[in-house]
Amino acid sequence: MGKAPQSGAGRLRVGMIGLGCAKNLVDGEVMLGHLASAGLEVTPDPGAADVVIVNTCGFITEAKEESIGAILEAAEARREGRLRRLVVAGCMSQAYANELAREIPEIDTFVGLDELERVVEAVRGDLPSHIPDQRGAMRLYDAANPRILSTPGYAYLKVAEGCDNPCAFCHIPAMRGSYRSRPPEDLVREARRLEAGGVRELVLIAQDTTRYGEDLGMGRGGLRSLVEAILEATEAPWVRFLYAYPSTLDPGLLDLMATEPRFLPYLDIPLQHASRRVLKAMKRGGDAAVYRELVEDARARVPGLAVRTTFIVGFPGEDEAEFGELVEFVKALRFDHVGVFTYSWQEENPGADLGDPVPEAEKARRRDTLMEIQQEISASINRGLVGGRFPALVEGPLAEMELLTAGRLARQAPEMDGRLLINDGTAAPGTLVEVEITEAHPYDVVGRITGVLVEAPPSGQGLPVLPVLG
Repeated sequence: MGKAPQSGAGRLRVGMIGLGCAKNLVDGEVMLGHLASAGLEVTPDPGAADVVIVNTCGFITEAKEESIGAILEAAEARREGRLRRLVVAGCMSQAYANELAREIPEIDTFVGLDELERVVEAVRGDLPSHIPDQRGAMRLYDAANPRILSTPGYAYLKVAEGCDNPCAFCHIPAMRGSYRSRPPEDLVREARRLEAGGVRELVLIAQDTTRYGEDLGMGRGGLRSLVEAILEATEAPWVRFLYAYPSTLDPGLLDLMATEPRFLPYLDIPLQHASRRVLKAMKRGGDAAVYRELVEDARARVPGLAVRTTFIVGFPGEDEAEFGELVEFVKALRFDHVGVFTYSWQEENPGADLGDPVPEAEKARRRDTLMEIQQEISASINRGLVGGRFPALVEGPLAEMELLTAGRLARQAPEMDGRLLINDGTAAPGTLVEVEITEAHPYDVVGRITGVLVEAPPSGQGLPVLPVLG
């Protein structure tokens, strides 16, 4: 973090370091919106900022370590006078502000999950040494909140907050509170505002998105009703949702995918394991047979469905037999995309009393084994795309290779899956194009633009977009 030039006329220049999940990213975008609305200057370069906000993640040990590392780097700049103020926000602020304040005195103040708009006070120095309420969050932000997008051509639409699931490996409910859905009319209002701002893909998210509307009396079909309302109220060419909980997935949602081309044939359903014994220890239902039937039914209902899932290896009690069951499950189901995580023991987790008996080296071996198997599956699936023509959303020049343009096929969700690398033809970010796939790799595919389907929004139209997070 270099020396920050002081902004003129006393106007503070604010930078944000964004960490964690898409839900946290939305919180960061809302905070940036409040800052911009208050007349503060937001910069995409934290090293050129007078004030830095670290928007933290506290989900697993690695995420905590990354967050603390970012805080410590900014704290050094604060200590050396290269920053006027250091603000910490996000999940770690909600859960660990007291401990962080004791250990890192350079932190000027904290902003909790229930007080995003107070980031303006925090940045201006009007909220000194503030500690958020350390109980789980309770508020629900709505479409009236300003927002600066940090994603090219697409935007996350957070449909609910919190979680009621008792998963033994997760303490999100303790930080983000109980499950609470936003009213459908408020979400439609925000979807229309995002579309008017040039967004081509709306990505619906929550901790358990398929439970949307249960607390509003909408029953199991709440998410389907919401998607139908958004499709009717907007002309956004792409709509998808992420994070389906197996027991709350509405088959009617899949039927809607099969009949509505704008509702993308993509299912992200984190299964976490295949062994009944391990899943029971995780406090989750299901087993390999139930999950196989679920995935096969989804594929039968939705032609061309891309299925993504995630697994946790090294959970307490997982031995070679349980891991072997998981390996065979992955081989048999041939998922399009898979993420594998090693179990992260934390004393806050509901299952902390199970201990952490699997050695870290063994966890890593199991993760690598599973990913090697999936790599071969993904490469084979991608090879089947070569020669085909598909719609794709252009995201802009590839950061590591400027001669290439980055994009995504409908079967690739933002940030999680592989990318489309365009090496022939150009288009502005936010353009929906047709591409022909010319090369296949284990995760990415390469293609050329063969036509434009939906033009990018005119320059200067719509919501401000600033690449400051991540």
